[in-house]
Amino acid sequence: MVREPLNEEAAVDLARMFKALSDPVRLRLLSLIASHEGGEACVCDLTGPFDVSQPTISHHLKVLREAGLVGSERRGTWVYYWVLPTALAQLSSLLQTPAAEGAPR
Repeated sequence: MVREPLNEEAAVDLARMFKALSDPVRLRLLSLIASHEGGEACVCDLTGPFDVSQPTISHHLKVLREAGLVGSERRGTWVYYWVLPTALAQLSSLLQTPAAEGAPR
């Protein structure tokens, strides 16, 4: 973004990701998944820390998945989630500014 302006498609994709992360529950879910041992978490491990119903957690996970932030896979009766590294790299690169010599920090 600081090297060249975003094109329309990239702006739409990034806005969808940021919109998904603008909800505190979804931001915490992403953090829980990313920090979970092995890099993936069962939905059964994600409902305890929240004061919302399991269907609400499932809705939030669906929003994260549709925004391209997490992947998922059904294994038996449970669904497992993991953070998509490319999505985090995309968000991270957008938020980083190049350090210029003599520029204020």
